[in-house]
Amino acid sequence: MKKFAVVLAGCGVYDGAEIQEAVLTLLAIDKAGASFQCFAPDVLQHHVLNHLTGNEMPEKRNVLVESARIARGDIKPLAEFKASGFDALIFPGGFGAAKNLCNWAVKGDQCTVNPDVAHAINAMFEANKPIGAMCIAPVILAKLFKGSNFTTGNDPASGSFIEKMGNKYTPAGHGEVIVDKVRNLFTTPCYMLDATISQIADGTENLIREMLQAMDA
Repeated sequence: MKKFAVVLAGCGVYDGAEIQEAVLTLLAIDKAGASFQCFAPDVLQHHVLNHLTGNEMPEKRNVLVESARIARGDIKPLAEFKASGFDALIFPGGFGAAKNLCNWAVKGDQCTVNPDVAHAINAMFEANKPIGAMCIAPVILAKLFKGSNFTTGNDPASGSFIEKMGNKYTPAGHGEVIVDKVRNLFTTPCYMLDATISQIADGTENLIREMLQAMDA
């Protein structure tokens, strides 16, 4: 049975992982006959937002602790990740990917990637194992790779960043997966587009299917 490592960025679209993308990713993996283990960096969130009002809240939350809400407590610190134990690595979106896993949302072109995130990605890349990212999460890959092909749908800001980092930006629609076969990288837009939850399900299922096919190639 193929095993995916799923990296979460908190809990909630505005300051953490996009919950629907995360849950539908786990569902797609299970439906495809594979298994998963969730991970998250053990760090403080960039900030905490009230998801009802959009206002910032005067409190601090931990990315690992918040991500455990989605994983029903079955989650490990990303520092414990070992590429040898997994066949693929995948990143659901949500603004936490651009605030907590990297700081692109704050620093743009000068952003940095969380060391545990970078280590996991580089370890899987060196092992030639598939890496997937959805929604805004491809900006993490764009910071670490050059000469690759990514999508975030049709978003000018992230598309410009991807190109500035020396990569190709390919616009994509609902459910489309952009594949960099040379580097085994897979991206799909999800909620970077105005989407229904069914369209998000299509995107996650297609992403998982493409990654599994790459494992068998």
